[in-house]
Amino acid sequence: PDPGTLASVLTEGVKNTIGDSRVKVTYEPEYVPAVPPAMPDIPPEQLAGMIKATVKVEVLDGNIAYLKIQHIIGEEMAQKVGPLLLEYIWDKVLPTSAMILDFRSAVSGELSGIPYIVSYYTDSEPLIHIDSVYDRPSDITTELWSMPTLLGKRYGTSKPLMILTSKNTLGVAEDVAYCLKNLKRATIVGENTAGGTVKIDKIKVGDTDFYVSVPVAKSINPITGKSWEIDGVAPHVEVPAEDALETAVAIIQL
Repeated sequence: PDPGTLASVLTEGVKNTIGDSRVKVTYEPEYVPAVPPAMPDIPPEQLAGMIKATVKVEVLDGNIAYLKIQHIIGEEMAQKVGPLLLEYIWDKVLPTSAMILDFRSAVSGELSGIPYIVSYYTDSEPLIHIDSVYDRPSDITTELWSMPTLLGKRYGTSKPLMILTSKNTLGVAEDVAYCLKNLKRATIVGENTAGGTVKIDKIKVGDTDFYVSVPVAKSINPITGKSWEIDGVAPHVEVPAEDALETAVAIIQL
């Protein structure tokens, strides 16, 4: 008699059958399919202000850069507000001797932002194949490569880079962490990540108000031949998420 309870029972059944915690059955009579937002036609300064609200930047004692990122912007947005981001964020942290990227509350992002972030911590040459993403509906595999040119200077490959993770770190942020981990460019500190996916579709079940959320794309790392999805990204140094920043600073100081 209760559709919500039925959805929960179906979800548990599906998880136990296929072992994939990302697949969910929901009952949503008011659901309206999300339309990807078009690039807002607002001044770059205002866009940069919105992005600054999702990025915390400071230089800690010991000349350590700290960047807390909640959403990884895509290529289109980066090109539009890039110069302002350089001024507000990147130029402040570039001269530091080590960097901490805090992904503990990063739960959203754009796939096209992955090469941008990874490239700032790698060399311009040779180009590196960092990820392959197979999209099931289109049957197309997209290869993500490091970028030969970037706005601003690269942070380089020699200065320590720490990435903080939690059990809530989800999706594109997991991909970035996994790429930099397997390039042996970053030390991951914190908790095993959520094990999400780069893309989920919500499919209506017949003529009902039930929906099934299903991953429709798969990330395959060219170094490991595996994916971070479902299992998540395992940290090098496992500590509770609330202790990750203090631990990362201690590692850098050592």
